[in-house]
Amino acid sequence: MNDKKFKHLDFIHSTINRMSNNSFLIKGWTISIVSIIFIFSDDEMNGSFLLISTVAVVIFWYLNGFFLQQERKFRALYNKIRKLNEDDIDFSMSTEKFKSGKYHLISGIFGKTIWPFYVAILTMILLGKYVIESTISHNV
Repeated sequence: MNDKKFKHLDFIHSTINRMSNNSFLIKGWTISIVSIIFIFSDDEMNGSFLLISTVAVVIFWYLNGFFLQQERKFRALYNKIRKLNEDDIDFSMSTEKFKSGKYHLISGIFGKTIWPFYVAILTMILLGKYVIESTISHNV
């Protein structure tokens, strides 16, 4: 492989690694934020805590889907560049050509590694609220 192509592929690979790392960090932040909200909620866990934690999860879900979408686009760009001739390398990082199908934001948000994680967290939030409320109503 020639130097020009290797350098361009290295740039793209670095971007893919950043997107993947961002996705991992977002999942960690989601768990941390929801845990902190539950820790600081009172015994009654009023609706505002439920709303705050649900909104936080939805925002992090969107961000995680966005980073997955970007990672997929850069993987497609990588595959395109690796097939080019040395003379066609222009060091472009544009992913504009990858818009539909698995490169669409909705596909990222509902990716098979994304949606189960966030649905599970939302389910745990609702179950936590139900368990706390039922425990309080039995103790009264």
